[in-house]
Formats: sequence, structure tokens, C-alpha cells
Amino acid sequence: MRQRWERLTFLHWPYGADAVQRLLPTGLTAETCDGAAWVSLVPFFMQVRSGRRDLAAPWASFFPETNVRTYVRDERGRPGIWFLSLDAARWGAVAVARTTYRLPYFWSSMRLSEEAGHGADSGTGADSGAGGGTTTYTCRRRWPGPRGAASRVAVRPGERIPDAELDARDHFLTARFRLFSPVRSGSPRTARAWHRPWPLHRVELLDLDDALVTTAGLPAPEGAPLAHYSPGVDVRIGRPES
Repeated sequence: MRQRWERLTFLHWPYGADAVQRLLPTGLTAETCDGAAWVSLVPFFMQVRSGRRDLAAPWASFFPETNVRTYVRDERGRPGIWFLSLDAARWGAVAVARTTYRLPYFWSSMRLSEEAGHGADSGTGADSGAGGGTTTYTCRRRWPGPRGAASRVAVRPGERIPDAELDARDHFLTARFRLFSPVRSGSPRTARAWHRPWPLHRVELLDLDDALVTTAGLPAPEGAPLAHYSPGVDVRIGRPES
């Protein structure tokens, strides 16, 4: 499956490894960096593409999404992402992802809005959002429950971070090329995610009111999050495998 992920804000908090491990299935271990497991809230804009001509799928394209994710390794030592929740604004996309990948998708009322600034473009999904404008993401869960769980994030993206300034923690939190998904029994399934390295930007967090992280079963995060922004990348998701 080919997708484009764009206008992403990454908000990361450290957690004790035990708090994360208890939410993981058998076969996955919470991975740590700087002595902590990490949980990220990631609102963004998704475009799903389908077919040899890479045409946008009319039933499930161009929609906002918000993920709560953590960082894990499987029994073979492969690093990847475990999603605690994924909220999306298109029912068709939610239904397919829950069926095909068994991911914990939720159908939600969501909006991504942008205000004036160089590069701000809320209409077409073009590469944008890093020129001084503000980007606001809102999410309110509809199905399945808990109905009404909500999130609001407002940011002001800034300049690109030079690759030479990115450290091991930045790479730990963003350079992930595998996801894991649950099964009814046995070890989780996995799928590869191919994409170029994220172009990461500095970002100012203007507003944060989130209940998705705690709804996922975690304690409320402490302190200000580590934040990144990215205009986006093209992504190809492989088929689920063992």
C-alpha cells in the first residue's frame, strides 16, 4: 500500500519501561533510549494511494489521523513501532486497517487547519507547513469507545534541523521502518514501512489538550514533550507477515 504522510507533529514523552511493557503483547519488549521508554502523540495528514497508476483511493484518501505509539523490539531483535491507538477521519480506512492489519483504529471526527504563513496550505495536501504559520489538529473519537476521547494540538513549525544536529534520540524516535500488529494468539505480525529519512523541523508547541494518551492506558505524561515537525514523506507499507 502506498501512502503519503504529511504535516506531521511528533510529541514525545519518556515513561518508565514497566508502564509501557504492561500494554504490550507477548513477544514484544519496550525499547529504551536515555534510560526511558517513549510514547509519542503524532497528528498528521494522510493520503492513501492505490493501484499501479498510484491514484488516490476515492473511498479513503485525504484525511487527518492521530496516532499514539511506542517503540519496541520483537523476539528476533527487530525494532519497530507498536500503536496503542490510531484515530482517523475516514470510516473506510478504519474498516480496512482493522481487518487487514488488525491495528487498533478508531473512527473519529478530526480536522487539520492552518493559518497564514509561508508554505501553509490546507487544501491540496501539498508539501507545506514550515514557514511561520500555525497548524492545529483536533480529534474527537466516535467509534468504538470510549466515545468522546479528544485531542487538540496547535503548533508553529520552524526551520529544518540540519542532519548534523540530529542526535541518537531523534533517530530512535523517528527512524522506524517496521510496525507490529496484534494477533489472536502467538507472536505479533509485522509489516515493513519504506520511506526516506524524515525531514525534521523545529516546532513551537502553542497548545496541547490531549486525552488520547491516557485513554490508551498510560499515566498522564509529565512535563513538556520533546517535539518535532515534518512536512512529510511518501511511504510504502508491506503486507503483514510473521
